[in-house]
Amino acid sequence: MSDHHAPGADFSLAGRVAVISGGAGLLGPRHAEAIAAAGGIPIIADLRVDEARRVADDLTSRFGVAAMAAQLDVTDERSVETLLATVLQRFGRVDILVNNAANNPKVEGDAAGFTRLEQFPLAQWNADIAVGLTGAFLCAKHFGAAMARGGGGSIVNISSEYGVIAPDQRLYHTEGLPPEAQPVKPVSYTPVKAGLHGLTLYLATYWASSGVRANTITVGGVQNGQPSEFVARAAARVPMGRMGQPHEFQGALVYLCSSASSFVTGANLVVDGGKCAW
Repeated sequence: MSDHHAPGADFSLAGRVAVISGGAGLLGPRHAEAIAAAGGIPIIADLRVDEARRVADDLTSRFGVAAMAAQLDVTDERSVETLLATVLQRFGRVDILVNNAANNPKVEGDAAGFTRLEQFPLAQWNADIAVGLTGAFLCAKHFGAAMARGGGGSIVNISSEYGVIAPDQRLYHTEGLPPEAQPVKPVSYTPVKAGLHGLTLYLATYWASSGVRANTITVGGVQNGQPSEFVARAAARVPMGRMGQPHEFQGALVYLCSSASSFVTGANLVVDGGKCAW
């Protein structure tokens, strides 16, 4: 292998086919936009296929790439297998998997007592694990295996700061409610997000000799129309003094998907304004 390479070319994703689960959600379209802007071909995979089509059409017109929308239920192995077959038939390859699909129950502004651990329904726990963790496993199993057969690729698991630190439940405190009725970030959230990085570690070592890299992006709190009081509380817990914007994870994603990170696998890239450092 030569020691010489063209600086500046490493970040290109030209011609690379990238499957993004939950591609029509809050961050999914931003992930797809970053990949398209770097020359990649984003596959917007989501249960809400109409929303996915809107995202794909927008990216195709803006970036001139062959973005594709697809319906995907990450909890259904047959759905995952069907999408892989479709992608391989259409493009002949898959280079990137972004495991982005997750349940994210809104807590702020919602005083539903069911979020508390003592009342949290088993059915909701199972649903959150199924989407956020089992879905990532199923996508990695099939798309990762295709990458390993095809000479390599990049898997990026999108996690949360709450996979590294516990939720600060004071963020969700609602005046006038007794302690047993206070809303909290649900108990399922942290195990799912911590488990995603555990999956990253397993995949990174499992497929290292096949050229498949696996990494985690740990995302800090994202500002997305929350009440101003909540935003102020959240910002006070971040060294940089603010919540993240949806576009601020794009550079990390392009880096981990591209050859710029060719010797990076099993890493957890924390993009949180310094919150986990406190």
